[in-house]
Amino acid sequence: MQTHDLKRATPNQTKKRVGRGGTRGKTSGKGHKGQGQHASGNGRPAFRDLIKKLPKLRGHGKNRGQTVNSSARKPFAVNVSSLEVFETGSLVSPKTLEEKGLISRSGGRLPDVKILGKGELSKKLTVIACTASQSAKEKIEAVGGKLKA
Repeated sequence: MQTHDLKRATPNQTKKRVGRGGTRGKTSGKGHKGQGQHASGNGRPAFRDLIKKLPKLRGHGKNRGQTVNSSARKPFAVNVSSLEVFETGSLVSPKTLEEKGLISRSGGRLPDVKILGKGELSKKLTVIACTASQSAKEKIEAVGGKLKA
């Protein structure tokens, strides 16, 4: 027996070859036509995949306030602490709030006003034609003021 007669018990495993073309002929190993064979044709940019994963703003749930019923009037928020500019016993209304510079007209008319409970109030006031949060109502009534719808 010679060394060239020796054989392995298990031969080397080789990958199955698939016909994709060589390195120099015809398609130069690119194997296909069009965008794929050009240097610039390297598929889509990575950030495109990130954009595709983001949800689209469709249907009732998304951006509803801006599209459906966009003409709805939202109340203008005024804190209780801002009402300190009024004299004790004076009347607080959207008109008087505009005169003091706390709110401004929108679309040529006075906005609806909602009084929120942030801050403290030390003056007795009568609030008319304004809605108020529960905490604001308690603070106004605690100093002897009134809230009329």
